[in-house]
Amino acid sequence: MAQQQASTITDKWGVALAVLIAGGFMAILDTSIVNIAIPKLESVFSVDTAQVQWVVTIYMLTLGVVVPLAGYLGERFGYRRIYILSLVIFTVGSALSGLSWSLSILTVFRVLQALGGGLIMPITMSMVYRMVPRESIGTAMGFWGLGIIVAPAIGPTLGGWLVEYVDWRLIFYINVPIGILGAFLALAYVPKFPSSNTGPFDMVGFVLSATGLFGLLLALSEGQTWGWNSEPIVLLLVASTLFLVLFTLWELTVKHPLLNLRVFAHGSFAMANLLVIIITVAMYSGVFYVPLFLQTVVGYGALKTGLMMMPAAAASAIMMPISGRLYDKIGARPLVLGGLLILTYTTFLLHRLSTTTPVSDVVLWLTLRGIGMGMAMMPATTAGMSAVPTELVGTGSAINNIMQRVAGSFGLAFMTAVLQSQATLHATTIAASYTPTSQPAVQFMHQLTGFLVQHGMALGQSVSLTTTELYDLIQQQAFVMGIDDIFVLGAGITLLGAFLSLFLKTYRHQRASNQMIVD
Repeated sequence: MAQQQASTITDKWGVALAVLIAGGFMAILDTSIVNIAIPKLESVFSVDTAQVQWVVTIYMLTLGVVVPLAGYLGERFGYRRIYILSLVIFTVGSALSGLSWSLSILTVFRVLQALGGGLIMPITMSMVYRMVPRESIGTAMGFWGLGIIVAPAIGPTLGGWLVEYVDWRLIFYINVPIGILGAFLALAYVPKFPSSNTGPFDMVGFVLSATGLFGLLLALSEGQTWGWNSEPIVLLLVASTLFLVLFTLWELTVKHPLLNLRVFAHGSFAMANLLVIIITVAMYSGVFYVPLFLQTVVGYGALKTGLMMMPAAAASAIMMPISGRLYDKIGARPLVLGGLLILTYTTFLLHRLSTTTPVSDVVLWLTLRGIGMGMAMMPATTAGMSAVPTELVGTGSAINNIMQRVAGSFGLAFMTAVLQSQATLHATTIAASYTPTSQPAVQFMHQLTGFLVQHGMALGQSVSLTTTELYDLIQQQAFVMGIDDIFVLGAGITLLGAFLSLFLKTYRHQRASNQMIVD
């Protein structure tokens, strides 16, 4: 049975939770807001896309390294103290990033920013479980999780507006007043959490986890660029897998592990994390590929695309507190099952995307997906932590965050590889039907060539331009069909999650009887 330390439980946890939500939202927002500024950074620093992409990649890699430290640092030095310190580091890193005068300097400051940002989410999650009574934990987690789902949707819109109409440096400076205010509010309203003797620091475990996660996230991030069969990627995948296996074996034998992996034996922790992986993959498929379609195929700008994603974010923001409240009354299984079935259906609907799809249909599908996401994500996470003892909450929070980051990277890498493969296959199939003697090709070439000649273009030049235009149309159609395929695949993965949710158990505490109920 999961117990809580009486010294940290409080019925007045609402204000403290709001303070923690603000910090977590800021940390998650920064993982997506910078992506939209990549073209601007290219021109400002006179570099190419591959170079400036490291501003995003290095942040993600550093997060993977520091997240496993969260549990140990919180237990050893006190969670509130580490939270405030991480806010300060993140804020200083943000201010310095905004002052950057070269790409290399910006990359260094992004590492500093991530050192703080990587600790914020697992630390705040641990604090929520320590200060909120277990009979209200669903409601609290419903609010706490707003940043996880809403921030990635808002980031591109806010970033696009700042970059296009104000100044790219504000995507970093915007964190400074929020971080300063958050640190002072944490001192005033977040309760102190006692430190404990956690034993010696597990340096071997840290080195193994840091090396393994760094290599795995780097391979997943750069696999598409470097080539999945290239020697660096293969070596990274093999080496990172080896280090993570060694890390697992070490953690199961050492007396004071960095991450106590035996937490997977408690309640539904293992099943819940599997469901979180599936939900995260589904979330990123919508957050990444729908904007990619709207900008690449339809031709919308970043700001308009972001505005189209906002209703979905709003739907999730409304649904998450509601699902949290329902979790406290009925448990996780019906919410996660219902949410995943909605996600399955709406993800499948997205395979109808084409250049003629009405905007209203896209917004409707995404909004319904937002409702499903809000129903499923936090109840699954909360159910997984529901039977975890208080002394293992720090480890559980860190593992949950690691799972989400790896799942996001893996999902994007896997889906992008499938998209590229399917687009190539569809392009070959379509091109085979457009031979020089085929009726569609002849008709298209004749009409467009005639139009261009009629408007004064030379015949030879018009034939060349028509051929190029035909090739571009084939590639665009193949790309759209490839995106449609990955949404079908995403729907299948999400449907598997709906089936697995039938086996999810919730361990709920009832204050009146002081008993743990298993749903």
